[in-house]
Amino acid sequence: MILEKILEWDRAVLLFVNGCNTPTLDFIFWNISQAKTWIPLYLLIIFFIFKTYKRKAIATLFLIPLLILASDQSGLFLKNYFMRLRPTHDTGFMDLLHIVNGYQGGLYSFVSQHACNTFALATFVALLWRKQLVWLDYVLFAYSMLNCISRVYLGVHYPTDILAGAALGTSIGFLFYFVFIHHDHDLIYNLTDKIFKPEQ
Repeated sequence: MILEKILEWDRAVLLFVNGCNTPTLDFIFWNISQAKTWIPLYLLIIFFIFKTYKRKAIATLFLIPLLILASDQSGLFLKNYFMRLRPTHDTGFMDLLHIVNGYQGGLYSFVSQHACNTFALATFVALLWRKQLVWLDYVLFAYSMLNCISRVYLGVHYPTDILAGAALGTSIGFLFYFVFIHHDHDLIYNLTDKIFKPEQ
């Protein structure tokens, strides 16, 4: 009964958000969902990591691809485990959706890798700068939420896909920070030293 209520709410919210479509919103949310749109933000993150961490910058940046890989593969594992069809691939539901630019996404939707990856990055970076660049933390989480809303607007994810992906990504962001940065500073220093002072 509870699961049925959740699924009913899931579909209702998706249809409401997707149903608010206009040509302008199609353009906006389509571009929000594209990784290339956010390249200036990624460059800004890299700039501030170098500015803030200096000698540790290279090693800190080295962790970010590993973080994204971990979050992305975790999301992919759960997608293949639960095999929940995307709304745009569910033959009993897809005809109710507004499809933008013919985009339907992959076959499965739970959890959202977009949500997982963006929240993992936002959480990790927010922890790095929790006392120094608070304004950038707000920018990162706003980016994450906009990205998630875009996935529902485009009809390729249910809200629960997004919520689960965000929770997973946040957990992975916390894990990476506390294992590799907060708990073990020596790991970062040693890795940096090996990069700048390789053994002869």
